[in-house]
Amino acid sequence: MLQADRKWGDAGDLTLSAPGAFNPRVTVLPPFQTLLDEHAADVMGVLRGAVGREDAEDCFQETFLAALRAYPKLDRAENLRGWLFTIAHRKAIDHHRANGRRPLPVAEVAEMAAAPTGEPEPGGEVWALVRALPPKQRAAVALRYACDLPHAEIAAALGCTPEAARRSLHEGMKRLRRELA
Repeated sequence: MLQADRKWGDAGDLTLSAPGAFNPRVTVLPPFQTLLDEHAADVMGVLRGAVGREDAEDCFQETFLAALRAYPKLDRAENLRGWLFTIAHRKAIDHHRANGRRPLPVAEVAEMAAAPTGEPEPGGEVWALVRALPPKQRAAVALRYACDLPHAEIAAALGCTPEAARRSLHEGMKRLRRELA
């Protein structure tokens, strides 16, 4: 015989509140446009730090397309910001992997792109050094200083413990200080 409040399925889709009565659990998610409006600037900041200004827009679009596809299937709406940062971080990793597979032209010299506004980006040399960091350190520094995230949210985005996120941030900052000195 079934007992009251017994959970069914992996995600707790249905509960038995009384013998014979099933109640589906409904997750209330805000409209996707609201999610986009609230977190677009933060996600773009992380991506600029992780992949650079030139490629950030492409990764941004890929991030929100992936989020839009997965949004209806979300079970919980507790940490949507962290969920978006996780997707952005993984898209940045995909971008770096794809760049590693692209062939490099040897016979000709690469053309230099002109600066879009003529003014240097504030802190441009620092972010160039951030882009040179290893992936985990780069992501930790970008999440901390571009989006002002606490260690727990950085850990959620990176898929590691808060201690590991703190260590990645520390090692990244130590390397940046050494490079800037």
